[in-house]
Amino acid sequence: MGQPVAVTVTRSHEPGRVRYELNRSLTGQEHENYESTPHRTETFGAVLAERLFATGSVRAVHIYSSVVTVDLVVGADAQVLTSIIQDLYQYWKPGMVPVVPGSATSTPVSA
Repeated sequence: MGQPVAVTVTRSHEPGRVRYELNRSLTGQEHENYESTPHRTETFGAVLAERLFATGSVRAVHIYSSVVTVDLVVGADAQVLTSIIQDLYQYWKPGMVPVVPGSATSTPVSA
């Protein structure tokens, strides 16, 4: 469940930099800068940065309101990151098995 985030991808004039414009604000009027995986993921921006860095394609992430700017590793594909951003609020999709926090096992949910 959850709603996909609508994303418009814009190439920057700076080589290796990509701008993602979202249909929702992640940080309000705060800037969030990450040059490595965040140690704490208490904001939506930090959660997104953590997921982006996990791809190995990202050197830095800047998030301001509904704009995410990513500096890519040389040769990285920006399209892979788009699906990560679109799925930020997707907690469950058909075919997935929900995990109950604190439970050693989970049971598939019947529709």
